[in-house]
Amino acid sequence: MLESQAVIGETDMLQTMQQDALRLAGKALDEFDVTDSTEIACFIKKEFDRSYDPGWQCIVGTDFGSFVTHHCGCFIYFNIGSLAILLFRGAAAPEADTGLLVATEAVKA
Repeated sequence: MLESQAVIGETDMLQTMQQDALRLAGKALDEFDVTDSTEIACFIKKEFDRSYDPGWQCIVGTDFGSFVTHHCGCFIYFNIGSLAILLFRGAAAPEADTGLLVATEAVKA
């Protein structure tokens, strides 16, 4: 039930996808030690790839910066305790804009 402690910072995901992200993060924290951020990120990424098609990226940690380009409706940044989680579906290049991309997001954990 760690997902109930989540605080969403930024998102453009549908509510159901947000709930999946929080649920999977809680499940990952149940399975892995909170200090094993690589395994947590890998777990969340693979589950989102499986559920919502490939191309998802996940960054987990306590201190990181990011600047990413993502598909519209495919971005969430949230915290569970001191752990920050950034999950997004990547986009190859902003100049290949087909109306499906969103301007880059800057996030500081």
